[in-house]
Amino acid sequence: MSGFLTLVVVLGLIAAGGWLFRLIGQKATNNKPFFRDMSYAVAFGYVLAAAVLVFAIWYYFQPVANEQGVANAGVIFFRWAVQGLIFFAILAWLFRLLGRTVGTAWSKKQFRSMPLTAAFGILMILVYAFLAIFAGVLAPYGQEEIFQQVNALPGGNAATGGNPDHLLGTDQIGRDLLSRLIYGAQNTVGIAFATTLLAFFLGGSLGFLAATMRGWFDQFLSRGVDVLMAIPSLIFALLLMTIAQVWAPRTGIPLTVFMVVIIAVIDSTRVFRLARAVGMNIVVMDYIEAAKLRGEGLSYLIFKEILPNATAPLLAEFGLRFCFVFLTIASLSFLGVGIQPPLADWGTMVRDLAQFINFAAFSPLTAALPLMAAGAIALLTVAVNFVVDWMLHRSSGLKE
Repeated sequence: MSGFLTLVVVLGLIAAGGWLFRLIGQKATNNKPFFRDMSYAVAFGYVLAAAVLVFAIWYYFQPVANEQGVANAGVIFFRWAVQGLIFFAILAWLFRLLGRTVGTAWSKKQFRSMPLTAAFGILMILVYAFLAIFAGVLAPYGQEEIFQQVNALPGGNAATGGNPDHLLGTDQIGRDLLSRLIYGAQNTVGIAFATTLLAFFLGGSLGFLAATMRGWFDQFLSRGVDVLMAIPSLIFALLLMTIAQVWAPRTGIPLTVFMVVIIAVIDSTRVFRLARAVGMNIVVMDYIEAAKLRGEGLSYLIFKEILPNATAPLLAEFGLRFCFVFLTIASLSFLGVGIQPPLADWGTMVRDLAQFINFAAFSPLTAALPLMAAGAIALLTVAVNFVVDWMLHRSSGLKE
């Protein structure tokens, strides 16, 4: 039976199972509201989720190697993913429990109302921040330090091509991968954070100015932002970075500085739109008119009246914008025009180690090397989005 025909049969069985599930539920519960008002799509979703769960359990217990002794990389990676998910869930639960018992009254109150996803996000952000700040202490070697043994395999077993001094092995020129993975947090996350701050300073300041001054100044900035937003951001950044590669040696300015400015200017257009929209709603309030009648200046109106009342949406946007900046930097580094050697960053590591995926059938740990850098990018992105979702939920005034 072909794969397509198998898929059709399985979906047909699930579709029939959804109809039976709803019918049996209605009969067994004497048509209680839960099953009586259940749509077929919801019933189909329940059966599909149960089928996926059964398949996941079956796949998890498949042998990790075939009869010839060749590793089944798919099963190994799936087991690692499931075990990692369980480990992080337990860790987040313990972290939330600790926050509910230790700290100030305000922090305990926040942890009591915090979902497990937000606790996981905050914990991961703290871990990444700790790695970024103390990378020089935690990393066993320097990020640019080169050793004689190149392409040492991970695991530290000398009999299989490893080196006990390099637990994750070395890259194609002999640099310790564990050290570069740790320093990647400092460079990638640190530069992304600085870029996001600059983008918010530019976009937020100009957005509040446009909302306050209105007139020709508002029209001039808004039309300029429209032009920049009409161009796809990654393609625009790649074009400007290609030009900056020519200018950087002539001016003596590091290419990383050009990258920070370019990405900050491009992303500030999104911040400008939000700040202007929020500012427009605030400047019509009575307390703004009262401040104008008192003779308060422009700086007072922006920093004392508008900014405090726009903090909640801007904080939520800061988290989302940080994710976009972070991914943009990783993408540019993957394409070779982002963070430059000898600085370590995760985007470049994914590109440089991509060929190790070919060894998945023989050494899953070796094939996991590029996935570690990619996973570090994905994990931080998910963590920040969990926290942002929680902040948006709180600022919107919605209740469970």
